[in-house]
Amino acid sequence: MGGIGFSIDSAMHQRVAITGPAEPEARLAELRADLAARLYGKQHVIDHALVCLLAGGHLLIEDAPGMGKTTLATGLARVLGLDFSRIQFTSDLLPGDILGLSVYDPARTNFVFRPGPIFHALVMADEINRANPRTQSALLEAMAEGYVSIDGATRALPRPFHVIATQNPADQGGTFALPDSQLDRFLMCLSIGYPPPEAERRLLGGDMPVGDAARPAASLDLAACQAEVARVAVTPPLIDYLLALIAASREPRDFITGLSPRAGIALRRAAQAQAWLAGRDHVRPADVQAVLGPVVDHRLTLAQATEKRAPSAVLAAQVRLD
Repeated sequence: MGGIGFSIDSAMHQRVAITGPAEPEARLAELRADLAARLYGKQHVIDHALVCLLAGGHLLIEDAPGMGKTTLATGLARVLGLDFSRIQFTSDLLPGDILGLSVYDPARTNFVFRPGPIFHALVMADEINRANPRTQSALLEAMAEGYVSIDGATRALPRPFHVIATQNPADQGGTFALPDSQLDRFLMCLSIGYPPPEAERRLLGGDMPVGDAARPAASLDLAACQAEVARVAVTPPLIDYLLALIAASREPRDFITGLSPRAGIALRRAAQAQAWLAGRDHVRPADVQAVLGPVVDHRLTLAQATEKRAPSAVLAAQVRLD
């Protein structure tokens, strides 16, 4: 399998202070510490989740039950101070249970719309793949467009608006596979995995993580931070690197379907957020590499079923940095 050599000279760039909200670096450090107190030994997962929300995207967390998916989702809502709702997905969940519906009000002698739990800044869709395809379609419109259509009317969702969905492994009973169109709407897909031995020792010793009721010591203006992330510079050589990765993903010998333009934009946005979180005003190739797996692995399928590597590893090997 051949590869493309790629060179990007970033010597001209220097680390700079993040502008925008007052003392953002200190606040981010406090928030990261608060999340680490809720999910032991998983700082890299926490950082990827923060990158996803800073990039303005939706997050899918896929893992077996009991790994801390719900803990991470509720913790993010609390430390970011977002209006939050949780929807437990089941096989009998209906679109109206998510979007809301019109109810007849005898006092007004007409129908009044009662908003569903989707009308919150951060929505946790717990065990999303247990819902039927019809209900998934209702959620897809909200994720894709930022509004919902109900009873012939279009209703805007809050800004910012994010979905953090948890998903059980597809081989477990009672699950429906998410369509590719919905998977593509998740900017990142993460797996938490088993805790490291020392973290599990703390759990078994009775040192339980911070509960959901605990409030963080600091807060962060997510919308303001997202505006700062959008201004992180992406130089022409870096764009060339992104284009080389996208082109390599469309090689039919290696992948069944390549990355779409939307996926390319998601990769750029995630790299900008990764750079911003590191305190820089420009994107480096290392930022792209840091987010490559969470952004592309749920979007790409290897052409060779026997291939054991992750799609992102195959892609990175195709476009080498010199």
